[in-house]
Amino acid sequence: MNLKIKNALVSVSDKENIISLLKIFKKYKIKIISSGGTYKFIKKLGYDCTELSKYTGFKEMLDGRVKTLHPKIHAGILHDRQNKSHKKQMSDKKFPSIDLIVVNFYPFQKVVMKSKNSKNIIENIDIGGPTMVRAAAKNFKNVTIVTNKNDYKPLIGELEKNKGKTSFSFREYMSSKAFGLTAYYDSMIANWFNSKLDIQFPERKTIFGRKLTNLRYGENPHQKSSIYINDYDDKNLGFKQLHGKELSYNNFNDLYAGLEVLQSLKGKAATVVIKHANPCGISTNKKPLDSFKNAFECDPVSAFGGVIACNYKINKSIANEITKNFLEVILSKGFDKESLKILKRKKNLRIIDISKFKYKNHISIKSFDGSFLIQNKNNKMVKRKELRCVTKLKPTRQELAEIEFAFNICKYVKSNAIVLSNNFSTIGIGGGQPSRVDSCKIAIQKARKFQPRKISNAIAASDAFFPFSDGLDILIKAGVKIIIQPGGSIRDKEIISYANKAKIKMLFTGVRNFYH
Repeated sequence: MNLKIKNALVSVSDKENIISLLKIFKKYKIKIISSGGTYKFIKKLGYDCTELSKYTGFKEMLDGRVKTLHPKIHAGILHDRQNKSHKKQMSDKKFPSIDLIVVNFYPFQKVVMKSKNSKNIIENIDIGGPTMVRAAAKNFKNVTIVTNKNDYKPLIGELEKNKGKTSFSFREYMSSKAFGLTAYYDSMIANWFNSKLDIQFPERKTIFGRKLTNLRYGENPHQKSSIYINDYDDKNLGFKQLHGKELSYNNFNDLYAGLEVLQSLKGKAATVVIKHANPCGISTNKKPLDSFKNAFECDPVSAFGGVIACNYKINKSIANEITKNFLEVILSKGFDKESLKILKRKKNLRIIDISKFKYKNHISIKSFDGSFLIQNKNNKMVKRKELRCVTKLKPTRQELAEIEFAFNICKYVKSNAIVLSNNFSTIGIGGGQPSRVDSCKIAIQKARKFQPRKISNAIAASDAFFPFSDGLDILIKAGVKIIIQPGGSIRDKEIISYANKAKIKMLFTGVRNFYH
């Protein structure tokens, strides 16, 4: 059923493009009610408008906290036009119908981003706006609700098409968007309070998100996908694509895995190679070019079609190395002019500048059907002073630095994880196996194939304890001289004894790093 719009209430903090609505309202003789800054703005543009306080006969109070919270407003929105009793009550009170609400809220999220003043933030929690929106959305059978300036154009099209009226299907669709907005808005507020009060696992958890864009498809071509931003700054992801095809679901999955590893590598130039969300090469070095080469050489076969993340600026020499290989995405803290020229020759290579990206340490969420799991991110970085050597042979200070590196890399490899390291570069990675023995075999196999000269005296890191000596046996026979693991098995004494007989060094961390 198409309904004529006679009266519209307009109250917007963001006044962009509002003039486009004023023109169409004038054309179809739609009366406007407004207040505060919006009223002044409309009058300044030369359009007729009734001030809300004159409309209700009630002057706003409490510094503007109470202005739209009035029976004449909410009765005008909520009454059922087909209900005789409602019509009589409205007639008795001489309350006109309000047929269209155009509202956006106080900029709560902008204030949160710019201010740490709790009083100011709370003052920017909108009450009247969401109340009107919910009322209009509930009564979509009779009322049109618009909450987004991007919907002004569809509204204008609807009014033009129906000569000042809106269709039921349009009103219902706008209602669904309106309830989505109020849920989003309240969720942001609830999460702000949880953060302020350090409530990590509240009784009721709401996860807000604004859709950034639809993706071409999901993990596979037959799946649909979109990306949402779960942050108060919900307009961008913190990094900028400079070149290449649009990012896919799998690209995002891989680049996030790369960023996760990269944020933990401080000090030296670091390069992370990711394939199917798993690291297949990681290296830190004083020289960025050496870091890149070492990371790539860990497993160049797996790196084919992968994602590379760097915490340094790409120069000409590194760009030339990159173009020797087929890669999907390159992330870096900037690119000089020469490097961009070289990289842009690869038409489809996605070039991403992460120089302004800030890691915000959000929670980790996994969902299944009607439930989801939430946990803190695994930000535990094992330090040298926390390591406990359990064998007769002890590591040197230089070895301790690399032992720390190898174990901390483990937490980014799918369990069961084994990482082989030499000179602050991975030389073999085995992960995602139900058996730790199989992960040991894969790590050794990779190292023998691509870095055979570096296995001797390498460090092996395990994300969890060795329940038996079979995994150790594989590593030791290959040439590994130092093993770091959490410890905690009932057979730890046997494992330590085995390590002593093999004359290797073994350290326990007391920290497990499962990643499923």
